Amino acid sequence: MKLKSHPSTFAPELDATDCGILELLQDNCKQSLATIGNQVGLSAPSVVERIHKLEAAGIIAGYVALLDAKRVGRDVTAFIGICTDRPQGIGDLEHEIVGIEDVLECHHVTGAYSLMVKVKARNTQELEELIERVRIIQGVTRTETTVVLSTAVERPRIALGVPEELPQRSARPNRRAATQRARRNVK
Repeated sequence: MKLKSHPSTFAPELDATDCGILELLQDNCKQSLATIGNQVGLSAPSVVERIHKLEAAGIIAGYVALLDAKRVGRDVTAFIGICTDRPQGIGDLEHEIVGIEDVLECHHVTGAYSLMVKVKARNTQELEELIERVRIIQGVTRTETTVVLSTAVERPRIALGVPEELPQRSARPNRRAATQRARRNVK
């Protein structure tokens, strides 16, 4: 990975190997470094080095376990559009919203709303209580809630468009096994 220097930030140039590592980590960040290395054509130590560089550049922001919301009792997903009478105080409003534990996402958006919030609740009663908590925040003038009936796709990953022709490492010969076979053949 090469880093281009910019006056105030670093803009990384990801090569196909970096993208391959990132895709594999997004698929399963608990897989072994050797497995990742076999997929992208690098040794495990080289994979570690690349991952450290991706972390240092802020491209890898962290590692999480993805939970099935329904299996942990969060059956209701909703989006809440929030209007405010204080657009200059949007940062304070965001801070209040982010403090609500059931808020999964909070976006400052264009259009009819100032903020768009994604939440998951146990049931509609809990959702109603959550909406009320949002409505009483200073500066909120109106909310509009859309309840999700079903979800076709909910991706926690970013598609990087990794080329299919990533180098595949050939299996390294096992020297110990080859030596043992040679010794057997000599006897």
